[in-house]
Amino acid sequence: MTQGQYPLLDNPFWHALSGDHARHSAGGAQARRYARGFSPIVAFADPGQPDFAALAPHCDLGEQLYCDSWSGAAPPGWRVDAETTMFRMVWDGPAPADDAAPDAVALGPQHAAQALELATLTRPGPFGIRTIELGEYFGYFDGGRLVAMAGERLSAAGLREVSGICTHPDFQGRGHARALAQKLIRRQALRGETSFLHVMRANEMAHHLYLRMGFRDYRESVVRVISRTA
Repeated sequence: MTQGQYPLLDNPFWHALSGDHARHSAGGAQARRYARGFSPIVAFADPGQPDFAALAPHCDLGEQLYCDSWSGAAPPGWRVDAETTMFRMVWDGPAPADDAAPDAVALGPQHAAQALELATLTRPGPFGIRTIELGEYFGYFDGGRLVAMAGERLSAAGLREVSGICTHPDFQGRGHARALAQKLIRRQALRGETSFLHVMRANEMAHHLYLRMGFRDYRESVVRVISRTA
């Protein structure tokens, strides 16, 4: 792990929600979430002392939300529904020289329903009907059906997340996901941005793929699914 080189990556969800993506969020100075329709993610200015009272007015009862870097006991009125850890990885290789997916299709609002359907099937991470509005998304189609995609989620002062990387089970093993990710990494490098991504600890195959591609582990953090109960 190489924590410290990119301070914003110690709390990237907060820096995105309170910075580049503030227009897509709800909340205030201590707690924020992506607005409904986007990825169901919350973040706190201080994950060590999260202000759940500030977050509560922006969350529905029973709504499941993802939270990074908080590991304390749930306060009254909240519940931890699931917990695991994930690796935050940062790009540490040269920019890809060529576009690895020149034939990929840029996804727009007309593809939102298909993108959500594919994400629901493959579960690359929290995803909503409007998630593809957070950045560039590209995909591969087969007979009009979206079968693979990758895109951008978090954005914070020159750091850009590669996210939503997934392939329909019937089309895995063809290199689609890797090619789409490399396409995004190249485009981000050409814009002067540093690429990073998240991968669950249990997803060893993807973790090793990203290491081989040129990412390195930055930190491992707790990720929880939480919900408001009162």
